[in-house]
Amino acid sequence: MDVTIQSIHFDADSKLKTFINRKLDKLETFDDNILAADVFLKLDSHHSVKEKVVDIKVNVPGVTLFTSESSKSFEESTDLAVENLRRQLVKRKTKMS
Repeated sequence: MDVTIQSIHFDADSKLKTFINRKLDKLETFDDNILAADVFLKLDSHHSVKEKVVDIKVNVPGVTLFTSESSKSFEESTDLAVENLRRQLVKRKTKMS
């Protein structure tokens, strides 16, 4: 799987990028046809608390899966987003069989 990580208006450190790559690699156990994943990291400061937003777009043959999650840390947002994508992949696989 080809993973592209883009941090909007800041520089993500290598530990965060490694964490995201490890989490996304686990999705291949649910569907080994994943072609690519695009990850967008953003800081949402519309509220009094700065939220860390993670948008993930996963390209699977025939469909593009998308999720967006926000929380107080990028790691937590990534965990929530990957769990959401896992559910989408399992649901899609059960529909196809």
